[in-house]
Amino acid sequence: MLRQELIDFCLTFLAVYEDYPFHNMADPAVWTAMRHSGNKKTFAFIYVHNEKLCVNLKCEPLNADFLRQTFEDVTPAYHMNKVHWNTVVLGGDVPIDELKRMIEDSYDLTKPKIRLDAKKTQK
Repeated sequence: MLRQELIDFCLTFLAVYEDYPFHNMADPAVWTAMRHSGNKKTFAFIYVHNEKLCVNLKCEPLNADFLRQTFEDVTPAYHMNKVHWNTVVLGGDVPIDELKRMIEDSYDLTKPKIRLDAKKTQK
């Protein structure tokens, strides 16, 4: 999967946008942050490290550890909380379908929460 394909897949989720908070978009070492429109939280950081395309994704801690033990190309996240975030190196031993599932999980873990009092006023 190429960088633009990864960004395009992330953009298929509801109410998300791509952001470039750390660099100029023309910089080859740019970090792309895929964010929720509602709460601005990032669910995927896409970047190149050691000439390899990588993505940092949020995980439940037990699942994060399981994925690290299962796949050589899943490690504690680069520049992130090592308990809740993993780095996935693309083009390695992680199947595309599994990568997409991890992205979806990260999206779900970071999406805006509906407040209970907001639900009551909608009735």
